[in-house]
Amino acid sequence: MKFNYRLIGAAIAVAASLQAGTAFAQPAPTATIAEMANTPLVRVNISETLRTPPDEASMTVGTQAKASTATAAVAANKVKTEKLLATIRAAGIRERDIQTQGIQLQPDYRWDNEPGGRGRQTLIGYIASNSVQIKTRNIDKLTTLLDALTTAGADTVYGPNFAISDPAPLRKEARVRAMARGQAEATEYARNNGFTSVRLLSVEEGVSYRGTDVVVTGSRISPVAAPPPPPPPPAPERDGGIVAPGQLETGVSLNLLYRMER
Repeated sequence: MKFNYRLIGAAIAVAASLQAGTAFAQPAPTATIAEMANTPLVRVNISETLRTPPDEASMTVGTQAKASTATAAVAANKVKTEKLLATIRAAGIRERDIQTQGIQLQPDYRWDNEPGGRGRQTLIGYIASNSVQIKTRNIDKLTTLLDALTTAGADTVYGPNFAISDPAPLRKEARVRAMARGQAEATEYARNNGFTSVRLLSVEEGVSYRGTDVVVTGSRISPVAAPPPPPPPPAPERDGGIVAPGQLETGVSLNLLYRMER
């Protein structure tokens, strides 16, 4: 935890007064110098995260076809792509979650080695390919979906990439917990220095959304007012296979500034 403990000294107020000159009347300060010096500031940095299983996954699947001519390669790949798209729609993927990522046509060469360490490439045809990105919310059926896609003729599969469709409720809960921890820790520092309470002056927030551990800055205070984290929701029954979604972390980092009060 970063902890800044500082006194606002009289020198600052005096310098500001001299710089302004004597031609204009200065407004009365909201607090006397003695009051400002007796109410130091404490700054705490708090990070709070919540772990939850992902509820959506995206992947890119592609088809490829080779032929002696460009026209034949494109036509053959068109048939494979149409079959793949029909399988995707039959799996319940919504139209808005299906997006073409790229269509390619490139020459296909054969490399022939020749005596003397030389070689020669010979054009033997063309390769046509198409890639489609899809998004599914049926995480528990990912293995079945992958089997259906490869059976339908998918030559390449990239993914899945897991995500949380709506992290806002998780961030809201993380905010509540972070604010409670910040209040508790700042109050403890205040009481350790002869003050009774703290008053919040400012809040700065940063957002974290990761699939790996997030380092939490700040000591763990026993009497933290935040409730204990809820247990993660039970994972739905899955169809077996090689897909393991795990859990993702969503959270916030708060930079909180308090004034110590007696």
